[in-house]
Parts: sequence; C-alpha cells; structure tokens
Amino acid sequence: MTPLAERIRPQTIAHLSGQAHLAPLFKLTESGYLPSLLLWGPPGTGKTTLAHILAKAVNRPIRVLNAIQAGVKDIREVIEYAQSHRGTVLFIDEIHRFNKAQQDALLNAVEKGLVTLIGATTENPSFEVISALLSRCQVYILKPLSPEAIAYILRRAIETDFELKRRKIELQETEAFYRISGGDARKALNLLELIVQEFPDTELLVITDEMVREVAQNRIALYDKNGEQHYDLISAFIKSVRGSDPNGALYWMARMLEGGEQPRFIARRLVILASEDIGNANPNALLLATTAFQAVEMLGMPEARIILAQATTYLATSLKSNASYVGISEAMQAVRQGNDPPVPLHLRNAPTELMKDLGYGSNYKYSHDYQGGQGAQEYLPEGLEGTAFYRPKPVGKEKEIGAYLKYYWGEKYGYDGNA
Repeated sequence: MTPLAERIRPQTIAHLSGQAHLAPLFKLTESGYLPSLLLWGPPGTGKTTLAHILAKAVNRPIRVLNAIQAGVKDIREVIEYAQSHRGTVLFIDEIHRFNKAQQDALLNAVEKGLVTLIGATTENPSFEVISALLSRCQVYILKPLSPEAIAYILRRAIETDFELKRRKIELQETEAFYRISGGDARKALNLLELIVQEFPDTELLVITDEMVREVAQNRIALYDKNGEQHYDLISAFIKSVRGSDPNGALYWMARMLEGGEQPRFIARRLVILASEDIGNANPNALLLATTAFQAVEMLGMPEARIILAQATTYLATSLKSNASYVGISEAMQAVRQGNDPPVPLHLRNAPTELMKDLGYGSNYKYSHDYQGGQGAQEYLPEGLEGTAFYRPKPVGKEKEIGAYLKYYWGEKYGYDGNA
C-alpha cells in the first residue's frame, strides 16, 4: 500500500503547512511566472511537495529525477523532452549529490530557459551547487515544521485519508510526535501509520504522548531505518569525536553510512571539527582531515569508509582545544557591538606621499628589525587595547604557543603558558 505521507501529499498551496514565509514565491506563480530555484531545508519540510505544487500552479509539465540514481544520460533525456515541451519543470531531489559534471550538464538548458530547474537540498547550496548554476537560481529556505504544523498535518491525515477515516481515531496529544519527528512531516506520518497498525482491533483509538513514545521506542528504529534525520546522527557523531570517544564516533558514522549518507558530508564535518575542536592543540589534525576529504572525493564508497575511519579515530584521540574558535567568535562579537574604530595610524598603508605626510605608517616597528622579532607594539584599535581574543589552552602544541606568547608579550594579555 502507498505510505500515508504519499497518500495525503498536499496538492495545493492552501494545504501546504508551515511555510507561510514563502508567500512572495506563491505570489509569483499567480502571474504564471516560475523562476529556476533551489529549495533548501531539513527533511520532511515539503520540498518535493512544493515543487509539484509550483509546477501545477503555472500549468507546466514536470519531470522528476533523484540525484542518487540519476546520471548525465537521464538529464539529457529530460532536456530532449523539454525541446518539444517548452517550459518543462525539472525537479531534482537531493541535488547536492550531483557532481560537477552532472551539474554542468544542466547549466546550458537552465541558462537558455529550456527547462525551469527546481532543486531540493538539505545542504547549504553555496557549498554544494556550482557557482554558475547557483547564480541562475533563486534560493528559498524551508523552515523546520513547528509543533502546530505537525499537529495540523496529523489531524488532516486522520480527517482526509481514506484508510484512516475507516477507524475512530482521537488525536489527544501531539507533543511526542513532534519531539520524535524533529519537525519532519514524513517521519511524523510514518509514526502515525505505525501506531494505527499496532492497534488494529481497538474500536476507539485514543492516541496519547505515552502511547507514541512506547510504540516509537519499540518499532521506529526498524520502521524508519533509512529515513532518520541525518542532523541527529551527525550531531551524535561530532559530539563523540569532541568527547574523545572513538568507539561512539565509529558507531554513529556506521549508522550514517549504512543509512546511505554521503561520505563527503561526513568528511566535510571532520574538517570543520579538526579546526573548531582540536585547533592548535594538534595542528596536524586539520592537515589529516583535509587530506581525508580529498581522498574520499577520489575514492568514493566502499573504500571511503576506511579513510573516514582513520580520520575519525585520529581526531577522536587527539588533544582538544577550541581556543581559535572561541577567539574568532569573540572578535566578531566585538565588531557587532560597534567596536570598529579606525585603524591606528602606525598600522595603515602609506602608498602615497600625502598619506605619509598625514602620518600613515609612522612609528610602525618592523618586527624583523628587533631581537627575536620582538618589536612589540599595539595591534588593536583604540578601545580594545590589551584584549585577548585568543587564549591558548595548556594542551599539546597550544601549551608551547602560550609560553611563546608570554615570552613575546609578557603579562600584557595574561599569557602564562598554562592557562
């Protein structure tokens, strides 16, 4: 039987829940205009549904490709179809999984208006979509569904689905649906369908939070093995590496890979983590993570799992420091709070005589002219003098960095090599 989430998929904008902020896009379709666009948002927020609704709203034919399965040949077939069906909407689900060659194959058709592209992605398009294609698309962000939106979708399913209407169902509580689904409508509907199947002989099925949690605990892991939100899994993975537990990290990575997660998604997170959570405590971590990312790109699965496992266990067992991450966060916060005074004169560039006459670059101490490079001077602007954004921790290489900064700056920034 067709899954409940598919049976009650909204056919009009009026039934699309939780994305009212997209009203300007809906307004465009009233005049028959539909630009090429990218829909970016978490799973289960309505990206596929919205693509079909938009195509229907402007009375255009739609062709659907899934980036996991489709190749250049499939793209060319759609483009050939579009030549005799002008204005064809090409919907590509998970477009972030297309490689550069596949995206390049789309570019000319989108540029000439032969097809109107709608791409759906859970990943930041600026990272995953080539710049030439990105520049020809408008990006719309879909928000995670609210508790109210999830409740509306569940009640609509009970009231309108031909299968559920045969039963007497009272949806007494919905908070557990929201907590377990994480705002994913598909996941919430799968769980509703599962609960109904769990109690086939109950004359009046009263659904409570306790019932939802009990059924989910017993069955949801098996029922939704490949539909789990990768946000939850990647969070568990990152926290395991940050917490220096290689075993937990390997387990959560295995869950992602077995569920079909893209290896480079994991590899990219490792690169970020190597800088954010390890930093200068072990500078080699970033080098290894970057190399691992490149190796994963070259190899693909199944060999990529070996590279990822090596990088993961190295990072998990490495000394940790978030000092660089904290430092840039605090510096940016200082700027946002209005701490943006002029650059001190001695730090300014002086390419012209006029600028030199105005004092640009005057009294600057060229570090290499001093013993040990110690031409100590103030590098922060007025009002921020002596502020220590970067505070190295007493671990690994950063312990040495702290000692060097104390040698160079003395007590100015409070560096003692042990803090």
